[in-house]
Amino acid sequence: MALLIILNTYLIIILAASQPCQTPEDFVAATSPGHIMIGGLFAIHEKMLSSEDYPRRPQIQKCIGFEISVFLQTLAMIHSIEMINNSTLLSGVKLGYEIYDTCAEVTVAMAAALRFLSKFNCSREIVEFKCDYSSYMPRVKAVIGAGYSEITIAVSRILNLQLMPQVSYESTAEILSDKIRFPSFFRTVPSDFYQTKAMAHLIQKSGWNWIGMITTDDDYGRLALNTFAIQAAANNVCIAFKEVLPAFLSDGTIEVRIDQTLEKIIAEAQVNVIVVFLRQFHIFSLFKKALERNINKIWIASDNWSTATKITTIPNVTKIGKVVGFAFRRGSMSSFHSFLQTLHMFPGDYNKPLHEYAMLLSTCAYVEDHDLSQCIFNHSQGTLAYKANKAVERNFFMRNDFLWDYTEPGLIHSIQLAVFALAYGIRDLCQARDCQNPNAFQPWEKIPSKCSKECSPGEMKKATKSQHSCCYECVNCPENHYSNQTDMDRCFLCNNETHWAPVRSTRCFEKEVEYLNWNDSLAILLLALSLLGIIFVLVIGIIFTRNVNTPVVKSSGGLTVCYVILFCHFLNFASVGFFIGEPHDFTCKTRQMLFGVSFTLCVSCILVKSLKILLAFSFDPKLQNFLRCLYKPVPIIFTCTGIQVIICTFWVIFAAPAVEENVSLPRVIILECEEGSTLAFGTMLGYIAILAFICFIFAFKGRKLPENYNEAKFITFGMLIYFIAWLTFIPVYATTFGKYLPAVEIIVILISNYGILCCTFFPKCYVILCKQETNTKSAFLKMIYNYSSHSAGSLAMSHVSLDSTNSNITMAKPSFSDKSTAWQKSKDLQAQTFAHICRENATSLSKTLPRKRMSSI
Repeated sequence: MALLIILNTYLIIILAASQPCQTPEDFVAATSPGHIMIGGLFAIHEKMLSSEDYPRRPQIQKCIGFEISVFLQTLAMIHSIEMINNSTLLSGVKLGYEIYDTCAEVTVAMAAALRFLSKFNCSREIVEFKCDYSSYMPRVKAVIGAGYSEITIAVSRILNLQLMPQVSYESTAEILSDKIRFPSFFRTVPSDFYQTKAMAHLIQKSGWNWIGMITTDDDYGRLALNTFAIQAAANNVCIAFKEVLPAFLSDGTIEVRIDQTLEKIIAEAQVNVIVVFLRQFHIFSLFKKALERNINKIWIASDNWSTATKITTIPNVTKIGKVVGFAFRRGSMSSFHSFLQTLHMFPGDYNKPLHEYAMLLSTCAYVEDHDLSQCIFNHSQGTLAYKANKAVERNFFMRNDFLWDYTEPGLIHSIQLAVFALAYGIRDLCQARDCQNPNAFQPWEKIPSKCSKECSPGEMKKATKSQHSCCYECVNCPENHYSNQTDMDRCFLCNNETHWAPVRSTRCFEKEVEYLNWNDSLAILLLALSLLGIIFVLVIGIIFTRNVNTPVVKSSGGLTVCYVILFCHFLNFASVGFFIGEPHDFTCKTRQMLFGVSFTLCVSCILVKSLKILLAFSFDPKLQNFLRCLYKPVPIIFTCTGIQVIICTFWVIFAAPAVEENVSLPRVIILECEEGSTLAFGTMLGYIAILAFICFIFAFKGRKLPENYNEAKFITFGMLIYFIAWLTFIPVYATTFGKYLPAVEIIVILISNYGILCCTFFPKCYVILCKQETNTKSAFLKMIYNYSSHSAGSLAMSHVSLDSTNSNITMAKPSFSDKSTAWQKSKDLQAQTFAHICRENATSLSKTLPRKRMSSI
């Protein structure tokens, strides 16, 4: 009985195969009426039967090789349209469909495209020629498909004639992104540019650099090959061989070319990674023959076959090696799964692929699930004349999970997105039109219609919680990013070193170059203070020159020392000018060297003065001897300054300051002097600080000198001002950035310079100008005599106290007479000491007064 059923089935198939395509309706695979018709192109069969006539007749041949996975794609389109019709998305408007089987042939797909373009509601199937198709009403409003890029490219070129929207769910050829050549083409999958880039990146990260490549001899294969070759070269990956196979199964040389490709793989033994851009039927045949030759490689799969369930049915396919693939994004499949579970109840009066599947399922009823796909493929023929019966329904029910196992979630999701994208566009158009009237709009009007509003330049698309990638929201490009086209997937990053962009920018702007300019208000203030300091230096120099023979000037170390110190102050004030204006390498080097050496020379001179004053008024013999040995003015000044010169010389030679562009700020480029070596910069400042600290100690020791000689006290204050200024400078300088960073150092230089200048020279200028009666030789002599007398008395009392203490320690019970004797001796000693010191001072003064120029006492 079973044999009779099988024979009967074969008879039906043979009879059906002999029936030619009598009318255009015979060409339609599946259809359903609606107010708005959507076309569909799917390669339900893998190849078309070749004609035995010669010459070949121009007729559409029958197709063979029923593909389960593509049949499921057809069902996904039907299911999506049914979901929309059963929802409120298009209230009152029903979508219909007309699906054609392309048989994986461009010619068949072109025939279907011509029918799509035929005039709507016309008794004859004609495509009118017009110079302007703006008011032309074709049979369908839009087309879903095709899947394969080679077919999509051909169909898109003819659909462009009427700007009919075409949405592909699988075509990834990069050329289709060209809106000039394909203005009405859209897709719900990324182009091969991203896939080949990801492949090359994966190969490079895996450490492979010697690979092979197999592709098809058509637009899809050649474009993928070229794109991948560019990406591979960019990632330092070399392609050992490139094999090209015929694109279509109807090509008689395909088996020979597969054999040749496998021989090439065996010959290139060092190639263990092969990138494959082929279709599923290529892979099926390639892997079966590769297993016969025990070929084991790593195969990088394109999205065409990476998730193909059919490949897994090949016996011992795991021995082929490892397969690493790239697949499309998946979505929710629960609704489609439920649809498949109830497929046997779906009305299929106008669904020939469903009829054929049911008949083939009955034919292969006794075949195991893992062989069922191949059985269906081998027994399939074109359109079958078939009537439903209980046996077929039972086979459907028993094989419920078979279709689900062959479902490719990425492709199904992509088809759902394509259908819903069209539905949202129709919804937008129908808000102000009666779309129950088929003539409500022309196909070209629907091109700009989208699920979401168009993102303008300066914005980018952001995915929402919806499973549809066509539905998104527009967000502003962040700072330093821009987008210059509509509906950009991402914003481009500006070159942060030279350009910037505000929020929601359509282009990048060049950063402005900034530095402490001469016309900046702060710079003008600092220059004014510097100029004022130079004026003070000149005025002090004039005052000291006019009063060169007065005791105040002579007590300051003489005119030469004063001129040297004043010249150092002049250089310090002048160095401010090198911190302002556009930095250059010369100014960067000069400003630190000039300040460092001049300030060191200034502090060295003040150090010598402090040492001299301390020596002159010290009455401790031991300290005097030490200071007298230490006091060598010229060697001290040259040595202290020479060390700083050496530090600065090494700095300039090995790590010189130079101009640097600071690009860390978002909108400006700061031209600044990079110090070259923080260690050298710190050493220079630290050395000055050490000299200043020694100077401070010496000055502090002599702080109680006579009033007119009390220079040490003011030097102490000047050094304190210096320390406070530079201790404040360190944290402020470390935390400040931008064009005002040089101003921080300028302010500290001015503060320390003014502090030392004012404390060193202003009190003397005050005496010279306002207290002239004290600036005489007699007044100085009197002051020195009084100070010497006071110091001698203090010294004598110290000795007496010390002697008394020692006496008290040695005597256990002193008597009254003993105390009187000790007091008398102490008084005599004090008088003798005072007289001796007075005589020495008088002698010293008598020798000193006749001199024309007095030095510091």
